[in-house]
Amino acid sequence: MPSLISVKTPPNTTPLNILIPAIQNGSTNNLRSPSPLRKRFPSPSPSNSRAKRTSEKVTIDESSLDNPDLGPFLLKLARETISSGDNPNKALDYAIRASKSFERFSGSGQELELVMSLHMLAAIYCSLGRFEEAVPVLERSIEVVDIGKGSDRALAKFSGYMQLGDTCSSMGLLDRSVWCYESGLEIQIEALGDSDPRVAETCRYLAEAHIQAMQFDEAENLCKKILEIHREHGHSASLEEAADRRLMALVYEAKGDYESALEHLVLASMVMIANGQENEVASIDVSIGNIYMSLCRFDEAIFSYQKGLTVFKATRGEDHLSVASIFIRLADLYYRIGKLRESKSYCENALRVCAKPAPATAPEEIANGLTEISAIYEALNEHEEALKLLQKAMKLLEDTPGYHSTIAGIEAQMGVMLYVVGRYGEARSSFESAVVKLRASGESKSAFFGIVLNQMGLACLQLYRINEATELFEEARGVLEQECGSCHLDTLGVYSNLAATYDALGRVEDAIEILEYILKVREEKLGTANPDIDDEKERLAELLKETGRARNRKGKSLENLLDSNAYRVKKEVTKRRSGFGFRT
Repeated sequence: MPSLISVKTPPNTTPLNILIPAIQNGSTNNLRSPSPLRKRFPSPSPSNSRAKRTSEKVTIDESSLDNPDLGPFLLKLARETISSGDNPNKALDYAIRASKSFERFSGSGQELELVMSLHMLAAIYCSLGRFEEAVPVLERSIEVVDIGKGSDRALAKFSGYMQLGDTCSSMGLLDRSVWCYESGLEIQIEALGDSDPRVAETCRYLAEAHIQAMQFDEAENLCKKILEIHREHGHSASLEEAADRRLMALVYEAKGDYESALEHLVLASMVMIANGQENEVASIDVSIGNIYMSLCRFDEAIFSYQKGLTVFKATRGEDHLSVASIFIRLADLYYRIGKLRESKSYCENALRVCAKPAPATAPEEIANGLTEISAIYEALNEHEEALKLLQKAMKLLEDTPGYHSTIAGIEAQMGVMLYVVGRYGEARSSFESAVVKLRASGESKSAFFGIVLNQMGLACLQLYRINEATELFEEARGVLEQECGSCHLDTLGVYSNLAATYDALGRVEDAIEILEYILKVREEKLGTANPDIDDEKERLAELLKETGRARNRKGKSLENLLDSNAYRVKKEVTKRRSGFGFRT
């Protein structure tokens, strides 16, 4: 059974430092992504979050909000409270009251002050892990701005869209996050033109969001635009261009164009070497190692990994997670070339680092490392050890807002391993939990979601929950047809499973029609003599024999063939030969 891959989520970031940029009247010089607001906000631990929700209320008479001088005063207090590192709930209370005061005078020229207070309020909410409360605040900050009144308004609206995009990304709402970034970019281009270096910065950020959403074609086009802007302004061989070439390499790697990815990485490495960026060169060496491994150039990959490992040990320390990351890559490499002892040894080295990482290491980074090590143990057929590692990763991420998709991916991976070892009830529960999280995070239309539904259906079959399995296969079919097409191997696998469940339910005609379509597609792609289609041939022949029919060689339209509203024949579930299997 093929493994499931965890859905990626937004990258980890440093703790939030809330700063509100000053808006300069009549100027577009600052019309760029204000970096403090564009950070993705890490969440406090569950225990701290509960403690922080008991806010210290500031006793201010509501009637005093009618004073036009109160808003600026409260906004200043909020800034000072944040800068001093005092209780963030006190700053939250100041920011709420400041925004209320500015709302009362928004029609008298204080729109920008209102927007600034709303941005600060949303940032404080995010620092407390209360992302859902930040969203309507940011939507309000965008709504009140009329960009027709000047470039300072354009900056305010631009900043609101970017901050809202960050917040949605932290919640795992990638599609909405991308839409927010695109809206911000449109405002910026309208104000600055499409070749301004500040536009390149926002394009870079949007490209990263597209990569997180697995939209690689859009990311590639943005990266090309960024590099073109660098050329127009004579910024070739700059550190910024090197960073953008690394991003382009990431896109090409994801699309399987490894040679192009390697070309961009080598150019980026040359720039970093020229600028004395030793750590960055080491990071690029690791990326080059990844490309070499994808190209099966294993000796060159080992050399690149070892170069990066030497630098990271010297500059970051042997307990840094970047060292563990290279150990994991070497473990994977040695597994691929059949040196299992060396592979397991590198896994153990990586686990030692994860067990006692450097201070201030984010739990999300440790969880990611444990997930990657687990995948190697799974490949080594050590499923129990792999499950333990995934459970540790889950514990590190539980109750952490913004990581629902990552947790769902881990649960799906656990479901696969539980299925393999025969713990079908636990596998179904794990898949079900993953499905709930993916629906909640807006990823119910992704190909990954369809695959998880298929796997959950297989677990249901092992528990003799045939009707539930049928519903899951039908939903998976709809998702994969939309995302991958009706001829994709994953979609055909779901068709095969659906045919088997229809047969088990007595819906023989439906099963025959689906199998005829599967055979038609497979024969067109693989040829009639290919052994991979023998199973479907045998299954179809048996059903046709029972119904006294011959195979229909004329292909029917997929719309008629896979009509989701086809009638259901209610019969007792009949057992058929064990060879009538399911596709995983």
